[in-house]
Amino acid sequence: MTAADRPATDAVDVITAQWREVNPGLDVSSMEVLARVFRIGDTVGARMTRAYGRYGLSRGEFDALSALRRAGEPYTLSPRELAAATLLTTGGMTGRLDKLERAGLLTRSPDPNDRRGLRVTLTERGLELTDEAAEAGLRVQREALAGLTPQQAAQLAALLRALVTSSERTG
Repeated sequence: MTAADRPATDAVDVITAQWREVNPGLDVSSMEVLARVFRIGDTVGARMTRAYGRYGLSRGEFDALSALRRAGEPYTLSPRELAAATLLTTGGMTGRLDKLERAGLLTRSPDPNDRRGLRVTLTERGLELTDEAAEAGLRVQREALAGLTPQQAAQLAALLRALVTSSERTG
């Protein structure tokens, strides 16, 4: 086997080898998967934060705008629907909406079907900015996957879907 044929090693290989050395009975196989998932999340997440930052957005603000965008025309949701789509509480969403409204990216108006409710709507400027920021974020994601073939990326997506489903089911 040549050096080119050997799989690359990473920091997780070093850590798991150290654990095996000092505690051979410890099963670190889960670390081989999840430590890598965490490291990918950290590194790609930081790159995405920078990409969205170029548009004056945090990742959380982009999440709110993209939830409105994904809702389709007329790009409107209630604050409760928006919070559910971004996994936030309605209280946590309020400050985010305040900032995005001040920036002219969305509006809040009374809900015509519920006198106590509000509707949050993406503005034309918000729609354009969301689409630009989405493309920037997707470019970061494509770059992160550039070392995989399309078949490997599809296989990884399927495996991660199974992992997410399993971990959410087991709580």
